[in-house]
Amino acid sequence: MGSGKSRKFAGTPVEDKFVADSFRRWGYLQADLEPWGRIPKFPHRDLDEATGPDAERFRTLYCGKIGAEFMHIPFSDRTDWLVNELESAPEKVDSEYLLKRTLEAELFEKFLHTRYVGVKRFSLEGLGAMIPLFDSILDSLASDGVETAIVAMAHRGRLTAMHSVFQSSAQNIFSCFEDVDPESAFGAGDVKYHRGATGTYTTHSGKTIRVHLASNPSHLEAVNPVVMGRVKARQERLGDKEGKKVVAILVHGDSAFAGQGPVAEALNLAEVDGFHIGGTVHIIANNLVGFTATPKAYSSTRYATDIAKRLTIPIFHVNGESLANVARCGKIASRYRTAFKSDVVIDLIGYRRFGHNEGDDPTFTLPLLYEKIEKHPYLYQLYAKEIGYAEKDLKKLEDDFFEKLTGEREKAQAMTKKASFFQLPDYWNGFVGGDYDPSFEVPTAISAELLKELSTALTSYPKGFNVHPKLAKFIEGRKEMAEGKKPVDWGMAEGLAFASLLVEGKPVRVSGQDCRRGTFSHRQSVLVDSKTGDEYYPLNNLGKKQARYSVYDSILSEAAVMGFEYGFTRDYPEALVCWEAQFGDFANGAQVYIDQFISAGEDKWGLLSGLVLLLPHGFEGLGPEHSSARLERFLQLCGEDNMQVAQPSTAAQHFHLLRRQALRTWRKPLVVMTPKSLLRAPSACSPLSELTDGSFQTVLRDHDRYHHAERLLLCSGKIAHELRAEREKRGDNNTAIVCLEQLYPFPEAELADVLDTYTRAKNIVWVQEEPANMGALSFVRPYLEQLADVRKVSTVRRSESASPATGSHKAHELEQRAIIKLAFSHGG
Repeated sequence: MGSGKSRKFAGTPVEDKFVADSFRRWGYLQADLEPWGRIPKFPHRDLDEATGPDAERFRTLYCGKIGAEFMHIPFSDRTDWLVNELESAPEKVDSEYLLKRTLEAELFEKFLHTRYVGVKRFSLEGLGAMIPLFDSILDSLASDGVETAIVAMAHRGRLTAMHSVFQSSAQNIFSCFEDVDPESAFGAGDVKYHRGATGTYTTHSGKTIRVHLASNPSHLEAVNPVVMGRVKARQERLGDKEGKKVVAILVHGDSAFAGQGPVAEALNLAEVDGFHIGGTVHIIANNLVGFTATPKAYSSTRYATDIAKRLTIPIFHVNGESLANVARCGKIASRYRTAFKSDVVIDLIGYRRFGHNEGDDPTFTLPLLYEKIEKHPYLYQLYAKEIGYAEKDLKKLEDDFFEKLTGEREKAQAMTKKASFFQLPDYWNGFVGGDYDPSFEVPTAISAELLKELSTALTSYPKGFNVHPKLAKFIEGRKEMAEGKKPVDWGMAEGLAFASLLVEGKPVRVSGQDCRRGTFSHRQSVLVDSKTGDEYYPLNNLGKKQARYSVYDSILSEAAVMGFEYGFTRDYPEALVCWEAQFGDFANGAQVYIDQFISAGEDKWGLLSGLVLLLPHGFEGLGPEHSSARLERFLQLCGEDNMQVAQPSTAAQHFHLLRRQALRTWRKPLVVMTPKSLLRAPSACSPLSELTDGSFQTVLRDHDRYHHAERLLLCSGKIAHELRAEREKRGDNNTAIVCLEQLYPFPEAELADVLDTYTRAKNIVWVQEEPANMGALSFVRPYLEQLADVRKVSTVRRSESASPATGSHKAHELEQRAIIKLAFSHGG
């Protein structure tokens, strides 16, 4: 081991640079992080062989109760900043405040444990330092000017955090255990440790900060990108481009942080354009056990936090029984986030006093550990002894707090209505959920004059801008559409819908893989100069008073990005927010967000969203993975008007559908089966007049000349165009084709009105290109069965299949042809 020359360096004055660098780089491997040897010191030559006064000093600094990982960060200004923080004398803490906050957290849990025996609550005990850690973080953030913190947190310790941090009264929390007004939750609601909460937190230094605990499902870590999206929306509302006013705090479990996919995906969003929120504070509630699994079963690495090293961010491991160091970590981490607009991780290491939940016996799998835990004092008791707090004074604190909680419980037992834990921001005023009502409908057509102005803007670009030759031809085609020389195709109709909303003050945000261009090159919403690389956004050059158009090619992920966009809608309800799948079936990579948030968020938590999912759908010989957006799955999730599912078949329909979504005050998610080959198909194009007149039609009737048809084909989507082409080829004037454009809420009255106009059509055939166990058939079957009482009803579709489509293009053509031919032979 050599001895380096003395030189000026950030932090403690040092003679031996090699020793200093060794402990700064590797000291965390030998930090004292928990009392029972579950994280043994890791041997490292550079540490083990270090001797002399520098070695002892740096061993104290870096191998104590805090283990800091930061020397992987390649930015010297950041590592110097951290060295100075870690090697400076710790700030003095208010030990009595730390004691009181820890005591109240642990006794709140103990009160629940003794008054509601065996009831699940997912105790915080063993990680009681979590509350002082929150205190430290929020105090630091508020001092730096942060106005709002939005927090994601799983079930562990959630109820105590709601009480101690998010200012939910003990009375209201106890009322959840008392099961007040159970009839109000029939068929709805969620368990108490999934609920959200809002409040105003007052820091120890007297500052205030708004705190919001996001509602979340049991799917661990799924809520992370949702909260990030919410923070992004609030930052945009405030013009907070650097994240100085709104911050995300994500609380993770150790095994979940190591194992759950949304963690890696959300971390990857940290520095991505359109998703960056100025840094997130991550807390690992680390009890070194996941349900019953120990670290060697849930992680391939030494620390659960190792996945975070994909980012150049600091990670602080801290012993959860060293309250002063926990508070210190909170301040350093928060200041770092503020200084560098960067994520930061605090690994709070403790234990779990009981099992996974209070009905679980942990001694089955961890008998030796729990023999020790049973004898281990509570953290507040250890800390009281550490600071020399008198036993009689401690007893008074305990008795006073228990007396207060007893009074709160008595109030809870007298309650007759469920408590509310959160208050929606004012920008939700005027938006409604619940059942659909026709009074929600609004005009969606725009004037011819506005249409002309918008068309001109969409087909213009700056003088001297070098447009790609192919795109120049593309733009010329759109100019012809604007002049009425050609009908409007899908991409142009969508662009006009976006543009019209923007000039009406409605922001539009679109994200997804390749969505700036569009998977099928139909959108082209960003022009790139072919010689300079400069970018031009026609939709952001409509006028001075327009709202902002944001479009982002996303990371190669569905789950976190869809979750982020759902979160964005939660705090920007007036915006049109669209997530587009590259192919519709890719949405199944985000199924947890569809199941747990999009379709069920209103029913579980009373929270609305207007997120639009654009899912390319249609059987065109592209194989099993690029054909079906799994329409049947979305329809299976529909109930109580929880969301909308549509499959527009023309450009004008798509235009009116998007405008309707943004302009109505009825806020529901919208799932759109969008086309592929129809994007430019003449049969799906629309005249300009259909944009300046009319509205979205939930059912599209046929041309009047088929009014007396004796056969009626009922269908939805692309196949309507194929059926019309076959009818024309046959010269058939006796078959009408009616297209269901909205599948949910099912337009039963509108469809009945349309069918009533075809009085001679005694034979009705439901036609779909999907297999019998897919598509809309099972959903519309009850309605078809009702029709069967007065008319002959039959179905044409592929036979049941485990896979949506064949892998052979030729086989697809033959199958599709057979379906079309069969449709015209049914009910002859």
